[in-house]
This record gives sequence, structure tokens and C-alpha cells, in this order.
Amino acid sequence: MTKRVVTLAHYYTQPEIQQMADKVGDSLELSLYAKEANADIIVFAGVRFMAETAKILNPQAEVILPDAGSTCSLVTQTDVTALKAWRESHPDHVHVSYINSSAEHKALSDWIVTSRNVDDIIAHLYAEGKKVIFSPDRNMGGYLNDQYGYDMPLWSAVCEVHDKFNEAALDEAFAAASGEKYLIAHPESPLPVLKKADYVGSTSGMLNWVKAFKGDSKAVIFVATEDGILYNMGLARPDLDLRQAPIYAGCQCNSCPYMKMNTIEAVKRAQQGEGLRIDYLSSAQMDAARVPIERMLDFSQRYYA
Repeated sequence: MTKRVVTLAHYYTQPEIQQMADKVGDSLELSLYAKEANADIIVFAGVRFMAETAKILNPQAEVILPDAGSTCSLVTQTDVTALKAWRESHPDHVHVSYINSSAEHKALSDWIVTSRNVDDIIAHLYAEGKKVIFSPDRNMGGYLNDQYGYDMPLWSAVCEVHDKFNEAALDEAFAAASGEKYLIAHPESPLPVLKKADYVGSTSGMLNWVKAFKGDSKAVIFVATEDGILYNMGLARPDLDLRQAPIYAGCQCNSCPYMKMNTIEAVKRAQQGEGLRIDYLSSAQMDAARVPIERMLDFSQRYYA
């Protein structure tokens, strides 16, 4: 009997990889899809924490990551033993963790969030009178503290791609561009960049902002996130002048090296059953990590349905 293979691809993968996928999306969309996928094998063209999440949500499926090196700096910068001690030092706080985290990290969390639902979930927790600690992305947590007056203690890790966006370079790019100028940014970017943005949101949120843009078609729209999404934005709005925000003077060249490990050849091999199998998580680890993820998904299905 032929096994059913479903291929998932994140927006930050190359266009050719997205064209090979059954579903393209951001972390939340792909998590929801993986949970319900009627698949024997899930090929996840993304990074390891995403493939782990797919396995946690669909443990009966065989999940394959095309390249074992596809990690994330938010994972590699987080020592789980130190994280456990940090959490235990705040026993009266709810631990909210960004989905860009390892399975072991998620198992130490009360809630998982994505960049699309983090504002709503943390607002929900504060409305219930809870105190919150946030990990692992200090830029995202710092932005939330600044915007909403929270006092969340923050773990200190960053996305090595988004952390490169630079206020001085952005000011220079804005000065050089003529006409109307806009900045949209992912909340993993540094706070000085986020405070200049016309819109801050998830990958899908930025894509939807571009789709709905009704301003001057000659306006320049700078996009502070990984360059993969420029492909999708260009497909949706070929009439717009879309540019990746600079990381230093003149450079619009900011790619995630781990996402780009998903080559055409690697994905094809994964579809044939080769690659890193996510078979190293114990049932206990998956059960513990599933609780905060399911809590997020239940919230998202109620509020975003």
C-alpha cells in the first residue's frame, strides 16, 4: 500500500520548495495543518523545531526534516537546564514560550504562542490577573513590554536573522527612497526598528497587510523579515515596490541559513523517506510539550475561526 506523503513548507523557504509543497504557511498555519493532516509521512521543509511540533501534534505520522542541520538560533542560544532553573525562580508566573523553541523547551512551558497570536494570548493572561515570564525571544518580549506596559521577565535569545535589522541603516534607506515609505516588521526584530514600523506582525500578517495595501502604488514598502516572504508578497502584489529592510548601509540580503538548507534535492530525498526522522522524542516529552501547544491551538481556533 502506497504511503501518503504530505509536504509542508514555511514561507521562508525558497520559491521552488514552496511549489513542491501541499501546504505553505507560517508557524501557526502549519501547526494546525500538521495536526489534522491525513498523512503517513510528513515532510517538513522548515527547521527542526517545526518538524518536532508536527510530530508532537501528529505522533502517528512519520515526520522527516530534509536537512538535520536546519536548526534555529533561538533554540541553540537556549540552555534547557538554565531555562528550567529560570522558570523555577518565578514559581508564581505563567511561562509563555514562543513556538521557535525545542520540544524540551515546550515541555517546560504553560503556553506556546506564535507571532500571530502572542499579543492576544498574553493580553488574555493579564486580563485573568496572571503574571507572565516570556521566552526565548527577548526582542519579541521587549516589544510587548514596551507596547503594553507589561513587566514580563524575559529570556535572552534572539533570531540571528531578524536581530540584524538596523535602525541607522533603515533611516538611511528611508532618506534615499522618494515618495511614500512604509515599514512592516516581524516582532523578532530589534525594538528601535519595531518602533518605526507602520505594522508589526507575523509572517502571514505582513503578507495580508501587503495584499490589502491601498496606498500609492509608487510607495516603497520596506519589509523587516526573512527574504523568503518577498516572493509571496510579489506574487500577491506585483504592482508594489517591495524591498527587504537593510541590515547595514546598502544591504538587502538577509536570509535564514537554516531555512535555505531545504534544497530541492533534500526535499525530494525526504519525500522518498530520507532525511532526519523525528523519532528521538519520548512519549513523555511529547505528552508534556503537547499540553501548551494544544492550549494555544484551542485558543486560536476559538478566537480566529
